[in-house]
Amino acid sequence: MSSETSQVEGQRRPGRPRDERADAAIVAAALELLGEVGVHRFRMDDVAGRAGVGKATIYRRYPSKERLVAAAVASLVSEIAVPDTGSTRGDLRSLMRDAVAVYSRPHAGGLMAGLVEAMCHEPALAAAVREGFLATRRRALERVIERGVERGDLAAGLDLQLALDVLGGPLFYRLLITGGPIDGQLADGVVELILTGFGVPRGNHPKGA
Repeated sequence: MSSETSQVEGQRRPGRPRDERADAAIVAAALELLGEVGVHRFRMDDVAGRAGVGKATIYRRYPSKERLVAAAVASLVSEIAVPDTGSTRGDLRSLMRDAVAVYSRPHAGGLMAGLVEAMCHEPALAAAVREGFLATRRRALERVIERGVERGDLAAGLDLQLALDVLGGPLFYRLLITGGPIDGQLADGVVELILTGFGVPRGNHPKGA
């Protein structure tokens, strides 16, 4: 082997850049399968077949089933931008309507139901989801709530974790339990509940939320 050939091969060792089309195909296939068969029957072989890639391609990106499941779910909200509409009400409405759009997607009910059930039995999956999907959404809501406190719209010293649970809880309850509508009316109703329950008393608020 010539020195020139060795040099070229040495330059290739780090590998080719990741194929974004493969990334997208893997995540899309994973979401579809999670909605169709749930977490327990979710198999990397099936993802590979549906995405049109080899298993090695998947494992280079996601070393375990749990990581792929968490990444697929996180992809639904991975690009959350913290809104700044100029008011706490507007910011909360923006985030809640984004959540409505996520939970209204095809297979959302089956995906979330299977995910919640699996998290009860698979600690690694539960940790991956909490550190990914849930953490991403809660950080965005937390920033909006903190800004609401800074604006004087929300009470200082409010129970932040409770407020976050109130914002997320109704959507999950309807999605997984009652099957009620997940729409703009629900989003706006939850926002008003937050502003009423955690807001500054009207007499102490200069302009309202």
